[in-house]
Amino acid sequence: MSELEDISELARRRGFFFPSNQAYGGTAGFYTYGPEGAALKRNVEDVWRDIYVREEDHMEVSAPTIMPEAVFEASGHLEGFDDMIVECADCGAAHRADHLVEDATDIEDAESYGPEEIGELIATHGIDCPSCGASLAGDPVEEFNLMFGTNIGPGSSAPGYLRPETAQGIFVEFPRLKEYARNQLPFGVAQIGRAYRNEISPRRALVRVREFTQAELEHFIDPETDDPPIERVEDVELPLYSTTAQNGDGGVERHAVGDALDAGIIGSEWVAYYLARSMAFYERIGIDMDRFRYRQHLAGERAHYAADCWDAETELGGDWIEVTGFAYRSDYDLSKHGDYSGEDFTIFRQYDEPVTVERATVDPEMSYLGPEFGGAAADVADALERLAGRDRSAFDGDAVTVDVDGDEYTVPVERTGFEITEQTESGEHVTPHVVEPSFGVGRLVYSVLVHARREDTVDGEERTYLELPPTLAPTAVAVFPLMSRDGLDDRAEAIAEDLRRAGLEVSYDESGNIGRRYRRQDEVGTPYCVTVDYDTLEDETVTIRERDSTDQTRVAIEELPEAIRRLLAGETLADIE
Repeated sequence: MSELEDISELARRRGFFFPSNQAYGGTAGFYTYGPEGAALKRNVEDVWRDIYVREEDHMEVSAPTIMPEAVFEASGHLEGFDDMIVECADCGAAHRADHLVEDATDIEDAESYGPEEIGELIATHGIDCPSCGASLAGDPVEEFNLMFGTNIGPGSSAPGYLRPETAQGIFVEFPRLKEYARNQLPFGVAQIGRAYRNEISPRRALVRVREFTQAELEHFIDPETDDPPIERVEDVELPLYSTTAQNGDGGVERHAVGDALDAGIIGSEWVAYYLARSMAFYERIGIDMDRFRYRQHLAGERAHYAADCWDAETELGGDWIEVTGFAYRSDYDLSKHGDYSGEDFTIFRQYDEPVTVERATVDPEMSYLGPEFGGAAADVADALERLAGRDRSAFDGDAVTVDVDGDEYTVPVERTGFEITEQTESGEHVTPHVVEPSFGVGRLVYSVLVHARREDTVDGEERTYLELPPTLAPTAVAVFPLMSRDGLDDRAEAIAEDLRRAGLEVSYDESGNIGRRYRRQDEVGTPYCVTVDYDTLEDETVTIRERDSTDQTRVAIEELPEAIRRLLAGETLADIE
């Protein structure tokens, strides 16, 4: 079997993850995390919180997964959250068109191509339908919106959507969240939660699914005054796969953060800071750093509002898979929600001293706007005010035109009350910019499992084990009685209970011979096993066995909880003997 097939088999058999709803034939793109997987996923999330919430001193929220349609009108998801779909004319099967091109060619970033180009590539390379084998040449490639729609309340008068990302739940609450930050920038808001995308072709286990967990941080900054503490990370070495390397024949190059910024490889200091901070996260959860890189977005991939974007990618089964996106989102999100909602998505920046400035203002004649534009008069007045603040030159002619919900309205300048006045101000309202690291938790869990799997031979038998970091493993320690008799089982159960009361994740197992029990725990990554034998009844000691080396030592029962804690903290068996 291939590497990924081995992990999928292990995941099903040992309870890490498996396809959902199999009693009813299964539902593509949905997975259930079993007992081992749920614990591993929780531990990955705890490491994430430790770094991005506790160490970075950010706040954490939990927003609803269903939001009203207006949120996604403002964010642009209704119009632009699409993937390319091609439907086979023969069998009707739908496929993700850019993925078909990537699978059949050497093109790695087909997502950055347009539907017409993808259609031409399908025809040029003679790509057939994976379901029935019919040619897809000539079948139209179209955009398909990935959001799951629903109705909020009875009927269809309040349409809503399952969120396709957790970020919007943070952005729409900015007017409230800024109060908790005492209206002071910078501040960060983190969230771990479910998101939903109606993927055209779910595949590759946890890589491409329809329901998944994201861990996102939205860091709000003043672009003119807030700089990251680059000095903390300037010497951190990053494996960078830049646009220059991708457009040529280059590969991954390692650069210190400071050098990468000086050379212009990374365009944003804030993005560089989070690339560096995230290295510690990936190492702590057990990502193989020889199978890891940061890939810079090509021009066609970057969102129009993003100044610089990088993806963290892990190598799985010969393919590079995105596990995190790092983007400088400018003020796009907050500006959009401010415009659509009419709420204040700004923060007041106090000047050191009051200043006198020229301001463009309007005082529209409502006695003219009302009869002329009817019910749209108030919206036209608001649009004139926004335009004056944004582009005073628009009022240089005899008339000015504004856009209200796609309709244009032309107003004589003399009716707008436009003028330039001098004002003394103590500060100004600024719309914060956003730096966003966005992590796919399921893909990280999958990467950890793939990268942790090992095979060796112990006592003449082949062994498979997961070399998980001890603090990440679903179970910290397993407790076994050598035999299920003579009081060994009762003593082992009591020891297991004591370890649980000490705050450790403990598994108790008395089924099968001791060798099989070791193998079961090795296969799910349990770092330490404790065996209760006949000597235990005599001298109150137990054997601790270490997973990777299979080395053993004896420890007094009364010292066992502290010994396990020391081992989990990084000490060795030799240290606790």
